[in-house]
Amino acid sequence: MSLRLGLPVAAGILVSDQLSKWWILEVARLPEVGRIPLFEAGPFSLDLTMVWNRGVTFGMFAGEGPWHHLALALVAAAIVAFLIRWMARAENRLTAIALGAVAGGAIGNVIDRVRFGGVVDFVDAAGWGWHWYVFNIADAAIVCGVIALVADALFRPKPRPKEGT
Repeated sequence: MSLRLGLPVAAGILVSDQLSKWWILEVARLPEVGRIPLFEAGPFSLDLTMVWNRGVTFGMFAGEGPWHHLALALVAAAIVAFLIRWMARAENRLTAIALGAVAGGAIGNVIDRVRFGGVVDFVDAAGWGWHWYVFNIADAAIVCGVIALVADALFRPKPRPKEGT
């Protein structure tokens, strides 16, 4: 049952992530344009800004060369395999769905690393003097999935012992 919940979530995230990146690169042509303002209200702004993330989360461990990109892609693929195995054994719906979101996002970013040598990041949000890292749909799914997993681990009711044992 867990895979029947998590895998469609992973597939939906993967498809929406890859379609959005295709649109950014081929239709909006953001690498050529550079920046497209979307929304500004008081201290908050939202723009499309093209960034090639050649590292891992938040650009850490960035490097150049095909071996570096392949190594990052292989590590991410191994993590996805672990997540899918965990998903198959998930104890509840929230865990299965959250793991699906993380796996779908990770696969989307692996595809970018293999195709482009880096991840296509384009959502740029800022507010109240604070500027977040530029991210994409896959990154958002990964973060939301991890938050759901942590919340589930922290707040899930503990099972009660069976009476008579």
